[in-house]
Amino acid sequence: MTNPNTKFIFITGGVVSSLGKGLASASIAATLQGRGFKVRLRKLDPYLNVDPGTMSPYQHGEVFVTDDGTEADLDLGHYERFSGVAATKNDSVTTGKIYQRVIDKERHGEYLGATIQVVPHVTNEIKNFILSNLTDEDFVLCEIGGTVGDIEGQPYLEAIRQVAYDLGRDRVMFVHLTLLPFIPTAGELKTKPTQHSVKKLQEYGIQPDMLLCRAQMPIPKNEKKKLALFCNVREENVIAALDVSNIYQVPLAYSKEGMDRAVCRHFGIPDDKPADLSKWEKIIEVIKKPEGEVKIAVVGKYTKLLEAYKSLHEAIKHGAIANHYQVNIKWIDSEKLEHEPAGDYLNDVNAIIVPGGFGQRGTQGKIEAIKYAREHNIPFLGICFGMQMAVIETMRNVCGIKNANTTEFDPDCEPVVGLMTEWDKDGNKEVRHKDGDLGGTMRLGAYPCHLKTGSLAQKVYGTENISERHRHRYEVNMKYEDTLNKGGMIISGKSPDGKLPEIVERPEHPWFMAVQFHPELKSKPFAPHPIFISLIKAVIDNSRLM
Repeated sequence: MTNPNTKFIFITGGVVSSLGKGLASASIAATLQGRGFKVRLRKLDPYLNVDPGTMSPYQHGEVFVTDDGTEADLDLGHYERFSGVAATKNDSVTTGKIYQRVIDKERHGEYLGATIQVVPHVTNEIKNFILSNLTDEDFVLCEIGGTVGDIEGQPYLEAIRQVAYDLGRDRVMFVHLTLLPFIPTAGELKTKPTQHSVKKLQEYGIQPDMLLCRAQMPIPKNEKKKLALFCNVREENVIAALDVSNIYQVPLAYSKEGMDRAVCRHFGIPDDKPADLSKWEKIIEVIKKPEGEVKIAVVGKYTKLLEAYKSLHEAIKHGAIANHYQVNIKWIDSEKLEHEPAGDYLNDVNAIIVPGGFGQRGTQGKIEAIKYAREHNIPFLGICFGMQMAVIETMRNVCGIKNANTTEFDPDCEPVVGLMTEWDKDGNKEVRHKDGDLGGTMRLGAYPCHLKTGSLAQKVYGTENISERHRHRYEVNMKYEDTLNKGGMIISGKSPDGKLPEIVERPEHPWFMAVQFHPELKSKPFAPHPIFISLIKAVIDNSRLM
């Protein structure tokens, strides 16, 4: 049963996509936390995929992974970074998952012979997702993916309309995010697209209680009055969502515009004092007044769409903030390093990061970047596939095993990296097959790791036992540990049973670490991940600092 005191805020978007509903949802949550409320954030995605795990990063950006192994939309990353609340499988749903559940129930005869329809069966399943698995939250914020008017989103709009009907409007608030385009020739912001978007929302039986209006400049009072009148929204609930130079300014900007006060008014909550957003103010202060700047290269294969590396981008910035520095990230397409000297791209950077990725394209370029970092004593971090390539680089270029490779690309190679077919998960054996389904079949979610005493990893974390999030199918083969040691590389982090390598490093290098997991997924601006803090500090201390 849902806590009768829990209130629900539904965030929809209109006019155009990519306005930042995820960031808006996360910022609303942050301001409510600043008022002492407990929040939970959820994402309802209308696409038919079961999850984004099999989607190209160019299609959907980064796949965010939770501790419990859920592959989810990148907006859950915004939620965690801004709220500090760890997301779970209960916080992300897609139309694929909804229909899968409905069909499974129909096959099991749970509908007692009824004709299965979008209303009520699909909408009931959506409502179950919204209302289930809650405890003592004060607010649950649910973002509806896509744009009002999309055919895929109609069942979700009907479902949230029904939630408001079932619970009562005193427990539900609808927030609509729209765009106010500026037309240079007219010299003014235009409200008509927002009016049309709200009319479309009203067609589904939903009256927005607040408008978040993305704009390049402050909204004149006349335009606010017009929006309030024609969209049937209180004027003080027309909130300007202006462009800012840094995303961590958004909670402060929204609060300044009166957003959290409007939420309190809607729910009849006393508004005696402003939200405590001091932690966000401190972050912005460091960003605006850094003590210096570092330049870090990220050598990846999806650099044409930086949303593919969203968590990494933010985690690097978090590490810089913790050191009171700012960071200039140089994004490099790894394919370019396969045809041109690595030094042409890397001779002006203070550190090199090789992130994860799938497929053979750009692989050799990543190896060239790792070789350059090793030979030139540049601080280096490899992540997931980046760790596998770091091991292969050592085996080929230091240990002399030229056919060292991953069986993902060459079944006849020296199998330094191979397909993992079984492993332990919470005391149970997980089994996978080479020709099995791709979706949800990797080593996903949080796994424990034991760190070698005295290693760089142990010093970075300040402990010998950690837990980090994974997303991969292939593993470094432990039988090559002695060979790697002779090549100057040690395995400093292993699974508790010692069977799976988790971290490798080069003790003679100023700072060289590669990890099989994704540390960027757990980093937050007010709680930066220790790996990124240490990397940036090493860069600052390194003689290559520009």
